[in-house]
Amino acid sequence: MRRVDYDDEPTVIIERSSGGGVGSFLLGIAIGAAAALLLAPQSGAATRRDIRRSARRAKRAAKDLAGDISNKVTDTFDQARDRVEQGIDTARQAIDLKKRQVSRAMEAGRAAAQQARDELERRIAETKAAYNAGVDVARSTNAAQLPAPSDLDTEDTPDR
Repeated sequence: MRRVDYDDEPTVIIERSSGGGVGSFLLGIAIGAAAALLLAPQSGAATRRDIRRSARRAKRAAKDLAGDISNKVTDTFDQARDRVEQGIDTARQAIDLKKRQVSRAMEAGRAAAQQARDELERRIAETKAAYNAGVDVARSTNAAQLPAPSDLDTEDTPDR
């Protein structure tokens, strides 16, 4: 609160940083209604009857408001829960899809590796067969080109 002087008359200014909300509004209504009933030119019995009637109306209005708020909170909670469950279901479906894709990729990789291994083993067997055939040909060629042992004794033997 602060005091401001205008024309030498003190004035009080009240500042608030936030609104009072629904509770303050309802409290103001109740205080205003009570003051109006108390200051009305009626008998005490009529005033008490009006106060009871107003209190019952306020009670019903408060119950209705509480029920409406409860319903809105429940609806909001249910909607949020549904959205979370949908998100979880979507995530599960995505995970299942990825699992299936990874499984298929692994199976394809294993099949490709087995095929490559079989091809490599076939090539190794072919190379061994070709090498052995070449060795046999070389041996037979060398054996045909070498002179017989009897030829060695008669021809170019140096004298001892």
